Amino acid sequence: MSAAEGRQYLQPLAEVLLDCVAGGASVSFMASLSNAAAESFFASVVEGVQRGDRILLAAFLESKLVGTVQIQTATPPNQPHRADIAKLLVLRSARGQGVATRLMDHAEEASRLAGKTLLVLDTVTGGEAEKLYLRLGWTKAGVIPNYALYPDGSWCDTSIFWKQLPDGR
Repeated sequence: MSAAEGRQYLQPLAEVLLDCVAGGASVSFMASLSNAAAESFFASVVEGVQRGDRILLAAFLESKLVGTVQIQTATPPNQPHRADIAKLLVLRSARGQGVATRLMDHAEEASRLAGKTLLVLDTVTGGEAEKLYLRLGWTKAGVIPNYALYPDGSWCDTSIFWKQLPDGR
């Protein structure tokens, strides 16, 4: 999505985030997340898109925004080849239809086009996303215990993953 498209879709993006948090996803937010805070979060993401610091992708089913993922491309000077994958979010009603897989495939392609050859991400240990990343060929680097909280305030462990992309040479 361009920054203009991101601004146009702030509310649907916020709805995806709210649905995921309501479903118990540990994605940096607590159960008390408001619509205004979710929109504000995505407004800051769109600002990053505008600056060229990140790439925002969205998935649509029957013209409804049902999922999103971000590629954080702004990295330190000694890591120009690396990007972070963040906030893979899919509406609960759209899960099981390959949306997350397609988003990740597009995230890898967008990363390659941006000149990135090493991707990293983190996710809840033992969750569906962890299984997805393993199926997609990501390498699990390890687990950090009690790294974050679920929206209800209980602890969750986090798995760190990486994936090497072809550099096109």
